Amino acid sequence: MLNLDFSFLNWTFIQGFILKGLWFSIILTVVATAGGIFFGTLLALMRLSGRKWLVLPAAFYVNVMRSVPLVMVILWFFLLVPFIIGRPVGAEYSAFITFIAFEAAYFSEIMRAGIQSIPRGQVYAGMAMGMSYGQNMKLVILPQAFRNMIPVLLTQTIILFQDTSLVYAIGAYDLLKGFETAGKNFGRPIETYLMATVVYFIISYSLSSVVKRVHGKIAIIR
Repeated sequence: MLNLDFSFLNWTFIQGFILKGLWFSIILTVVATAGGIFFGTLLALMRLSGRKWLVLPAAFYVNVMRSVPLVMVILWFFLLVPFIIGRPVGAEYSAFITFIAFEAAYFSEIMRAGIQSIPRGQVYAGMAMGMSYGQNMKLVILPQAFRNMIPVLLTQTIILFQDTSLVYAIGAYDLLKGFETAGKNFGRPIETYLMATVVYFIISYSLSSVVKRVHGKIAIIR
């Protein structure tokens, strides 16, 4: 039997080690989600434009990013970019840039599926009213696509939050790093890793419950 001891669990432990890492994980999730949706939408529009000079580079970028593990992208950027530009980038900046670049590929596929789910008749109706491609997308297609894809976008955001633990590989102080540091300081690594598991589970499960409610409301609207 393991001799577990959680006596160190108090406000000092939470304030000194956990809150800083939790805050960084949340900020990274929010920024990566916003950036991923923005650039992912651009990539989706490029792939649906029908112009090869836009389709090919967008498809290449998405396929490459989706074929490489996120931790490898993080490590490559963190190690190679400073070598190229001649100065360190920093673990936090590396995390933000790589997460946005990586998640853009996944959000791109989500947005592309959402746009293609809109009946073509609405596209033709917009064209018949004299709308340009950009106006049609902005005023007719994208608003409906975003509404349809909200549950999937939120699900991807939960996965993104879980993936923030990978920045531990480059030394960024995220939620997992906070628990790991606390484990070393208190000499209780097993207890802190168990607590990290519980915290990640509670946050992810709570967000999943929100996604289910949102999905139910959208289904009623439909």
